[in-house]
Amino acid sequence: MSTESHSQTAAFIWSVADLLRGDFRQSQYGRIILPFTLLRRLECVLEPTKVQVLDAAQEHVSKPEAVREKLLLRAASQPFFNASPLSLATLSDTQPADDLMSYVQAFSQDAREIFEHFHFEEFVQQLSASNLLYQVMQRFASIDLHPQRISNYGMGVIFEELIRKFAESSNDTAGEHFTPRDVVHLTTSLALTGRDDKLRPHRIVTVYDPTAGTGGFLSESDEYVQQVSENVTVSLHGQELNPESYAICKADMLIKGQDVSQIKLGNTLSDDQLAGEKFDFMLANPPFGVEWKKVQKQVTDEHKQRGYDGRFGPGLPRVSDGSLLFLMHLVSKMRDVQGRTSAAEGRMPGAADPREDGGSRIGIILNGSPLFTGGAGSGESEIRRYLLQHDLVEAIVALPTDMFYNTGIATYVWILSNSKPDERRGKVQLINATERYSKMRKSLGSKRQFIDDRNIEEIVRLFGVFEETEESKIFPVEAFGYRRITVERPLRLNFQASPERIGKLLDEKPLQKLDEAEQQAILTACRSLDGDTTLYRNRDAFTKALKAALKAELQQEHVKLGAPALKAVLNALSERDSEADICTNKNGNPEPDTSLRDFENVPLDESVFDYFKREVQPHVPDAWIDEGKRDELDGRIGIVGFEIPFNRHFYTFVPPRPLDEIDADLKACTDRIKAMIEELSA
Repeated sequence: MSTESHSQTAAFIWSVADLLRGDFRQSQYGRIILPFTLLRRLECVLEPTKVQVLDAAQEHVSKPEAVREKLLLRAASQPFFNASPLSLATLSDTQPADDLMSYVQAFSQDAREIFEHFHFEEFVQQLSASNLLYQVMQRFASIDLHPQRISNYGMGVIFEELIRKFAESSNDTAGEHFTPRDVVHLTTSLALTGRDDKLRPHRIVTVYDPTAGTGGFLSESDEYVQQVSENVTVSLHGQELNPESYAICKADMLIKGQDVSQIKLGNTLSDDQLAGEKFDFMLANPPFGVEWKKVQKQVTDEHKQRGYDGRFGPGLPRVSDGSLLFLMHLVSKMRDVQGRTSAAEGRMPGAADPREDGGSRIGIILNGSPLFTGGAGSGESEIRRYLLQHDLVEAIVALPTDMFYNTGIATYVWILSNSKPDERRGKVQLINATERYSKMRKSLGSKRQFIDDRNIEEIVRLFGVFEETEESKIFPVEAFGYRRITVERPLRLNFQASPERIGKLLDEKPLQKLDEAEQQAILTACRSLDGDTTLYRNRDAFTKALKAALKAELQQEHVKLGAPALKAVLNALSERDSEADICTNKNGNPEPDTSLRDFENVPLDESVFDYFKREVQPHVPDAWIDEGKRDELDGRIGIVGFEIPFNRHFYTFVPPRPLDEIDADLKACTDRIKAMIEELSA
């Protein structure tokens, strides 16, 4: 069958929705049509061996369930079976719901589980209550989905078309589980292009998606490999959190003859069900800006207890966005090969310079936050630092806005590899594809634009040629790094025992803890300092005078003022004064003024002292660098940070219009308003 025929078949199947209109919401159509399509395809595939399976079921009826299932799978010559004599065409019209569920329960476990996650029985009962069930069954029984007419590949195309229609019909929530086909196609093409070494004949290529959704990336990667290579076996692996999306993904794999045992249900971050597995290619579209509080304990425990031997060694992002956790999870599954450093030396699994196994490549869609959120020393910055310093980031592509069903925000495709070709080593390519889009005829939720095939080919070409253009910039990895140094300035205070300042004394907490007699003694001592006329610009001189006054008063109360209380008195009677003497500590060194503390980001490849001398000292000669603030990993002055200011590198300054042009426009506008007012008043 041609692609056009596949689309026609998909359209005919979707036309069943005409029966459902009025009794079901539009967003529910797919939840009925998809499992019925799967059911019809499975019975068409099993038809040639149905008699053998029924005979085997009768013969082995008394054997243990596990043994019996293996024997029936052998009889079916498929990775699934159905031991019921019924079919959609032979189900009765008197008790269709009971017969249909009996038929579905007769499937082998993998297939039966899919229908359970679709909540199939619930919808069957609703169809029955609406007197629609028998009509729907008869409609599907009439559709020819036999393998002789439609191959596994063709059936996959049909099923994907139905999934797309389901996504469009439920676009209010589609973005959580469906990635638009154009974005899938672009990301897959970027990740798989140029890896002919992986796609040689008679090889097994493994593909993994930790947020599989309905299986769009897995299907697209399989299709891509089959188009560009011959005799390559594609082994698909995935995990999905949402049971319904998991069911659709598993059904799609089953329809295509894939091993569905490698499609898992569960939370990838807290329960990696493919732990220890490594993959050639990894593709993902994790949810944007979704918090990971539910799995915070498991993730934090793994980070602390396993370090770089686990998935989250470099650090953890803020709990409000788990995108970078998925990215690190994928990096941990890059193929281990000989090369750089071991995990004990600060390398997560996969970060190597491969020659033995060809390494792995990742394509992941992220929002803008992972590019720059988090300053030096934060979890996000440390993750970027790890990825860039281990030379894993190959390219980042900025997509147009309004590309997804449930959000119009800016998004980016990150391409990571631990097997960069020589010309890409130590470099990162940024591609600005924000203008490469076409407008959709009809918006689908927030999706108003799409990337057509011509633009996809051009973006992939820009990535492949690896050259500097207006849309493509190439940077050394160090260009994204910096050291955040702490710049201090000296504390300068004046002191005066004026009535206004004395009035603030009892606001100080250490003084509030003293008894009333002690408080009064302190107030009397301070008032004796002639605050109306004397202003001290040297802390030592004022402290000496204050202590003398306090000693005279407090001796009468037979008490001694402690250091916290004395500090509180000094604090209440002081104000910052740029003309006052510098306050020094016991060692004679200037004390820093925390209110004047500042930070400077020094490019990673520049001396912090040269930068400070050039950029800071000319403006604030009395400033100095706090040399105690050092990076944990390299021990040098300043905290290392990494960020990727994507938009800054593609920003083009557009000068404002001349003022006379603006004035002319304003005059023309006001003249029109005056004319309109005159017409109304005439």
